[in-house]
Amino acid sequence: MKPGGLFFHLLAMFKSSLDQSTSSREETCPSNTSCCSDPRESHICSAFLRKRVCPPYSDCGISSSLPSDSYKFLTWCNIEQHDIQGSQLHCPRIRKGPSEECLLSRQVGCTLAPKKRVLEKNKWEMWLQENWEDCKKLNISFQDLGDPYQVENFKRILRRLIRVEILWLVDNSLVDLHTIRLPSCRVLNMSKNCVTSFKQLPKIPQIQQLSLAENHIETLAGLSSLRNTPLESLTLKRNPCEFHQNYRKQVFFCLPNLKILDGILKLPEDCSPPEDNIFSKSCILS
Repeated sequence: MKPGGLFFHLLAMFKSSLDQSTSSREETCPSNTSCCSDPRESHICSAFLRKRVCPPYSDCGISSSLPSDSYKFLTWCNIEQHDIQGSQLHCPRIRKGPSEECLLSRQVGCTLAPKKRVLEKNKWEMWLQENWEDCKKLNISFQDLGDPYQVENFKRILRRLIRVEILWLVDNSLVDLHTIRLPSCRVLNMSKNCVTSFKQLPKIPQIQQLSLAENHIETLAGLSSLRNTPLESLTLKRNPCEFHQNYRKQVFFCLPNLKILDGILKLPEDCSPPEDNIFSKSCILS
């Protein structure tokens, strides 16, 4: 056989095997019209069929679905065989799954369980199981709050922390928490967030140690809102306001009870009033 004839012969064999694999795949995966009479639901049904019958293709031969996918949108208090309450969690993930309509709109390829009617008694038991009201120490950092419903659920948890004394909210992309009140909080760490003003902080009347490092606070306006608190230690490192002239003098002038700023004890030169009297008046009145 000539080299050219051999090439066309191999090409014909490859095309024949490709047609056979395509026909067998069509037999395994029925078309959309065979299971969906409504054309508007065809794209949803096709997504379900691809998930149920035809596993997603992977170069390594492993399906993309994980064993934990069945718990993807479940809260920890809905998982069976556990006796842990919310106040006993060291670093929980405050997440809330999207609604069924949102899942369908995103074309998530998974079957949804039928919606069950939740009685008021069950809701109350779930509320007690979370037990955020009795929590005194809590670390809910690194929550990756990417969607609005996650942010709202996160704030819902914060409103229930009426007895928390030590709270860590590091790297949560938080912007504004002025509607939140933490009446018993003594230590608050809000480093690596997106706070731009002291007016966006939660109400913390008993605060003693506050860390706002690596935020976006440009001015010290609103700092006097912490004047009547027992604040002793304040951290503002890696904020734009740190590079202002007489930065330490301005902070200690607004907060006379403050003892430590950015990890450094109050120095004698920090006790003198700042030269910018205009800023001092605005700091007191703001």
